[in-house]
Amino acid sequence: MDGIINVYKEKGYTSHDVVAKMRGILKMKKIGHTGTLDPEAEGVLPICLGSGTKLCGMLTDKTKTYRAGLLLGIETDTQDITGAVLSKSPVCVTEEEVKAAAESFLGVYMQVPPMYSALKINGKRLYELARAGKEVERQPRPVEICSLAVEMVDLPRMTFSVTCSKGTYIRTLCSDIGKKLGCGGCMEMLVRTRVDRFYIENSLKLSEIEALRDSGQLLEHIVPVDKVFSELPKLVTKEGEGDKLVHNGNPFFLERSAVCNADDKGAAYRPARARVYDSVGRFIGIYEYDDIKRRYQPHKLFLGGS
Repeated sequence: MDGIINVYKEKGYTSHDVVAKMRGILKMKKIGHTGTLDPEAEGVLPICLGSGTKLCGMLTDKTKTYRAGLLLGIETDTQDITGAVLSKSPVCVTEEEVKAAAESFLGVYMQVPPMYSALKINGKRLYELARAGKEVERQPRPVEICSLAVEMVDLPRMTFSVTCSKGTYIRTLCSDIGKKLGCGGCMEMLVRTRVDRFYIENSLKLSEIEALRDSGQLLEHIVPVDKVFSELPKLVTKEGEGDKLVHNGNPFFLERSAVCNADDKGAAYRPARARVYDSVGRFIGIYEYDDIKRRYQPHKLFLGGS
């Protein structure tokens, strides 16, 4: 069983818990997730199966969309409502000021990772140091807030939806908005609504996955690996030499070993990156064109080679 399944992670589970439960449901070991969600957060968690586990890192790099709840006037050590309260302040701001402060983070900004995170410094996870009562200096990193829309302001609370780049901590964004307003704040709620092409409307809870398994309908909900790259042109190798090369993970010359891509743009068309299939339609992987060697080199293989 190879591909990706769009799982709805429920509250109380870690991302690793979901992987462990999926291994039990599907009776297979080769399963991985595509980006950590805190135990109290919920929403979209694409789970990779079989050869699809090679996609884990690639999907982690994709933009993500969240719906977040911010409680103003309270700062905690974890930057969310589960942490120990560090300070309380009166919330003397207007709805317009709240919106302006939140929207000021649009674009690239330098974000300091929270102590309660899985990042490593000198070989130690930050959350391990935090739990031991230690705080270390963290260098700010550039993150991008691609879009941010305030949905509701009912002071001291507000909710907003945000699309952001890899490495963005929404807890920290909430804290930073609170600091900008002068009253502090912490994240009260978080739901991930999208990871790349995977949306919350199509996600499945673990109980639903179990039911689909029992009814024999689960395969209909597994996205094939190549569908993740559907925006890339398609190349098909020729029977014989072309198939032999890609089955062994080797480079190939377009003119000798492959037929034109599905877009039918002619023999001279050489896409910089393409989905490659063998002559019987099996997805091999992603290849990139090397202008110097004038051939296609494997970038990420899912069938054949290593």
